[in-house]
Amino acid sequence: MSVRFAGKLVLVAGGTGGLGRAVSLAFLEEGAKVVVTYREQKEFDAVKSEAGASGSSIEGYRVDVTDETAVRQLLDRVLAEHGCLDALVNAVGGYAGGVNLWELETKVFDQMLALNLRSGYALSRAAIPAMLRQRHGTIINVASKAALDHGAGAAAYAASKAGALALMDSLAAEVKGTGVRVNSILPSVIDTEANRKAMPGANFAKWPTPQEIARVILFLCSDDAKVIHGAAVPVYGDS
Repeated sequence: MSVRFAGKLVLVAGGTGGLGRAVSLAFLEEGAKVVVTYREQKEFDAVKSEAGASGSSIEGYRVDVTDETAVRQLLDRVLAEHGCLDALVNAVGGYAGGVNLWELETKVFDQMLALNLRSGYALSRAAIPAMLRQRHGTIINVASKAALDHGAGAAAYAASKAGALALMDSLAAEVKGTGVRVNSILPSVIDTEANRKAMPGANFAKWPTPQEIARVILFLCSDDAKVIHGAAVPVYGDS
């Protein structure tokens, strides 16, 4: 079994969701100590149980990662207890669509900006100073194919993901040469239970699975990807 991340500390924001869960478990399988944020205690309990013998290497906190103060307090606590942060993966996000822009409720627009853009902003601002002091660290932000492919009926979602991609591109330029790497991944529709229920007539075989995307994320966080910085990696599956 590979242990590429033995002795490493990884923070997975949204680490109990459809994608985040797969990412958390994949890091645990490769020897990492994993800290996750979650919304529901039962979700964290389920991930810890699924981790089996590796369950002792995961800890979780119920944190609203769109709240800068809460995120800063979390990072202060993690750094105080563990001394470093080797990787940050932001798997927090949400989707709203099927409505023309002029019919969109402003509160939905604000929600998309919070979940898909502000989360990455708050997490990166809190994590980067420690990574710069260490002179190493990796940030992976989960954007979306919609950051580039702006379809009808998804203006708020597409705008928030496009903004998230631009945010990480600029951050990557800012930390170039410091030993800190910043990349984005761009999934298409991910094969999760929620997406299957939302689109029952779709061809699920064309969608990338959370486990497949998790393997890409782990590669980008590994030393094997040390030459990849400021990239937006498509993970579209066959869609």
